[in-house]
Formats: sequence, structure tokens, C-alpha cells
Amino acid sequence: MNPRFPTAAARVGQDPDREAIVMAEVQYVGASRIFPGNPIPAVNALDLDIADGEFMVLVGPSGSGKSTALRMLAGLEDVDRGEIRISGKDVSNKPPKDRDIAMVFQNYALYPHMTVAENMGFALKLKGVSKSERDAQVLQAAKLLDLERFLERKPKALSGGQRQRVAMGRAIVRSPAVFLMDEPLSNLDAKLRVETRANIAALQARLGTTTIYVTHDQVEAMTMGHRVAVLKDGLLQQADTPRNLYDRPGNAFVAGFIGSPAMNLKTAPVVDGEAKMGGLSVPLRSAQAAGLSSVTLGIRPEAFQVATDGQEGLALRVDIAEELGADAYVYGTAQLESGEEQFVVRVDGKHVPRMGDTITLVVPSGNEHAFHPETGERLGD
Repeated sequence: MNPRFPTAAARVGQDPDREAIVMAEVQYVGASRIFPGNPIPAVNALDLDIADGEFMVLVGPSGSGKSTALRMLAGLEDVDRGEIRISGKDVSNKPPKDRDIAMVFQNYALYPHMTVAENMGFALKLKGVSKSERDAQVLQAAKLLDLERFLERKPKALSGGQRQRVAMGRAIVRSPAVFLMDEPLSNLDAKLRVETRANIAALQARLGTTTIYVTHDQVEAMTMGHRVAVLKDGLLQQADTPRNLYDRPGNAFVAGFIGSPAMNLKTAPVVDGEAKMGGLSVPLRSAQAAGLSSVTLGIRPEAFQVATDGQEGLALRVDIAEELGADAYVYGTAQLESGEEQFVVRVDGKHVPRMGDTITLVVPSGNEHAFHPETGERLGD
């Protein structure tokens, strides 16, 4: 049991309106999915433990296997090797209806001829739940989601955000052991997406239901998840808290994927324990530099500082500056040993260089990330 998440019993005590909550740890144990005609697994020997009550986000680029991993848990894709367990029981061969899960899809999947209330209560109706009990559970979910005044409307009379809330309400009334969400916000506009993701995170915290959420948007992942699992080409790269993923990425892929704008990643020669980037020398810790003639050096945009008079550093020609109020992002070009390279740097919004200017950049010690130039694995601490 992960002590960072409240136990099921504790959550029941916190919310008297909830009935007994099923404990629901989820485990992927060497789980693989291999599609016919493709020898490369879409999900390859995935090992991932998700605690009861945890909000786990699966994130990665297109083709990384995140949606396939979710569908394997839902029973919509086969598990060709390994197991998937819910509450310690292998559900790999169980049909979806026997897994005690509820899924929220990208396209809402609402019945257009039914009202909001009928859509939300339909699964309960199929289970033979009485109309009075259905109505009570639908009303309770509608209150949670601020949908009470829409219960008699049809989906066509709702906005995209309201439809998504109805889809979530349909999942909530079932009181499942696990919520599964497959890119549920991708059809919403940017402003509504930000608002809805905050609502989902708050709702999950209140309900305490184990939730696995898939997105390709790393900003969404970082702002919502208790932990985030980063996948690439069907392989789990790293699973950790958002803060640890940002501060201590396990490899160069995670370093470049997590963070917006992305980390600057450049190959740099190592000379006398220092990585060289143009006029910039970055001291490396002994564990990072040991036995290597070069490293992949990672520096986040905010780690750069504009040099004071006389300091040596990286000369960056400003190509464009994006002013964002308190901050600005400078995109520029620097001459490195390997040729011209592009960099992005965050600067004070009150002191923004102009296009065509050249600024000198330094990096305070300890703000660098070093990765093996061939394997991409993190070097040292």
C-alpha cells in the first residue's frame, strides 16, 4: 500500500455519501501486446504498479503504447504475455464487464436519443437497478459535476465540455473499482481543457477511485497525475512523480519529452571533467564524466543565466523572442564544436533581447543533466 494515497476505508470515512469503496491496486506484470503481422510488441513487458486511490497518467508520443496499455486493462485488447491484476487477481482473460472498471472515451460515446439522466443511468438500468435508486445515484453524480440543470437535455443541446462531464458522470454512477480515461480532453478547446483537467483532478481526489489516464500532452500529465509513466515504442521509460521526472529524468528521452519548452539536449565533448559547448564550460561530477569523451548535455531553458560583463559563456544569436509577461522565451542559434545548434532560453520579461542581438549565457553549477551519448541513460546524480 502506498502511504501517499488514502486507504479505501479512510476515503469512505471522509465521504459519507459514498458507499463502500472497493480496494483496487492495479498491476501490469510483464504485460505485452503483439498485434498480428507486427513482430514488435505495441506494449513490451510492461511492469507497473498503481496504488489503490492513485491517479496514474500514461503519457508518450503517438505509437508509444499508452492507449494500448489502457485498452489491455479494460479488456479491449488481449494480453499476449504476462498478466494484468486488479486487487491482486489476474483479470487478463476476463471479459470487460467482469473487471469492475469504467472507461471514459475521447469521443464521449453518448446515446443521442437519450437524455443526460438516461445516459448516466443506462448501465445501472442494464444491471436491473430500480428506477428510484438509479435516479438517486444519477442525481448524486450530477451534483458532483454541476449537471443538475441539464438532466433532461439531449447531448446535442450540450457543449463539448458538458458532454464530457456527462460521460464522466456515467462512469461515476457505476462506482467502479478503477476509472480508465483515454484522452478525454482532446476534443475540447484550450481554455476549456485547462478548466476541465483541474475539475477531473479535484473530482478524483474527492472520490479516491484508482484512475489511469492516457494523454499525449505532457503538460496535462504533469498537472494531473500523482505519478506519471512515460512510454516510448511500447517500453516504459520511467514512472515517477511529476517533480522527480522534471528534476531527475532517467534518460535523454524523458528529459526531452517532459517540460515545455523542451530541455536543450546537445552532444558535448568532455575535456578535463568539463563539457564544452562553444565558449561555455560545464563542470561535470566525476560519476558523470568517468571514461567518456563526450556526453549528451541537458540544460533546461530556465537554467541558463545571461552573463554579466566579462563572463565567458555560450554566445547565442537571438532569432526570435516570445514575450509572455513576467517571462520571455528566447530562441536562438549558437556555434558549437559540432556546428550551429538551436537553443531556447527563458529570460526576465522586463529585459528581453531584440532579434539579431547576441547574448552570452552561463549555467550555474548543478543545473546540468548529463546522459550517456549512446544509451541515453542518466549519468551520476
